[in-house]
Amino acid sequence: MAHNDHELYERYKRYILLEQGLSENTREAYHHDVERFMEWCSDEGIGIKEVNISRLHRYTEALYDMGIAVSSIARMLCGVRSLYRFLQLDGEIEQDPSELLESPRQTRHLPTVLSVEEIDRIKGAIDLSKPDGQRDHCIIELLYSCGLRVSEACTLRLSDLFLTEGFIRVIGKGDKQRIVPISEAAIREIHWWLDVRAQIDVVPEDEDILFVSATRRKRLTRVLVFMKIKQYTKDAGIEKEVSPHTFRHSFATHLLEGGASLRAIQAMLGHEKISTTEIYTHLDRRFLRQQVLEHFPRNRKYPDGITE
Repeated sequence: MAHNDHELYERYKRYILLEQGLSENTREAYHHDVERFMEWCSDEGIGIKEVNISRLHRYTEALYDMGIAVSSIARMLCGVRSLYRFLQLDGEIEQDPSELLESPRQTRHLPTVLSVEEIDRIKGAIDLSKPDGQRDHCIIELLYSCGLRVSEACTLRLSDLFLTEGFIRVIGKGDKQRIVPISEAAIREIHWWLDVRAQIDVVPEDEDILFVSATRRKRLTRVLVFMKIKQYTKDAGIEKEVSPHTFRHSFATHLLEGGASLRAIQAMLGHEKISTTEIYTHLDRRFLRQQVLEHFPRNRKYPDGITE
């Protein structure tokens, strides 16, 4: 990496930290993506200010050649675009070469959705006699009944709980806050976990964190929650590919099936764009077909089997 490029990169990192309001996870992803891009530029013998649209196309082709998934390439290019927006705003370049760069087309894969019965089976596989059993029981209930991201569950604070009023405050992507209603079942789960948590001598910096480890006495990591859910799913005999995000998808799908509007689901999930929420309209086709068959007048059958 050329000395000047290194200086620009350091300024870019300060920019996304202080002015962009991005979450820590997004910043780390951008750092990784930009560093990879700058290594490629160095191998090509060019500085980042010398890059044009043609070279960006060559970089994209290089990512394809490395066998990187289309979805990952699209995300990596977001980091590159962020870098060049900064360089243009900072007056380092006149024209942003990434403006005309198109993201690779992605095949839209519909996420896995669990039935209520399957969610109950996963929760039923948890050993509640262990200290972390009630905690994990509670986490899964919140992931499902509140539609939380796993990062949001791991960072949920005691001061974010307003159980008497029936809602929680969630800090989502970009540190954006939203208020989410909480079910009576989830409130009971939280109270049961708080009884267990009270016996744990939590480290001072995590005293306000809801979900902590009984052995490490500190907040949980997303990786640990992921691994736990994988194990509980296996123990429950469910063969679907299940992750913490599966419960969020199930929450949104069940809301839509129950008649909730897309706008309401968007607010609950904390989606910035309604287009992100619209994927759930593709998930319930089977449910919609069933509803049409059952309720559309032309499909109703009289006792003698004749349709109306």
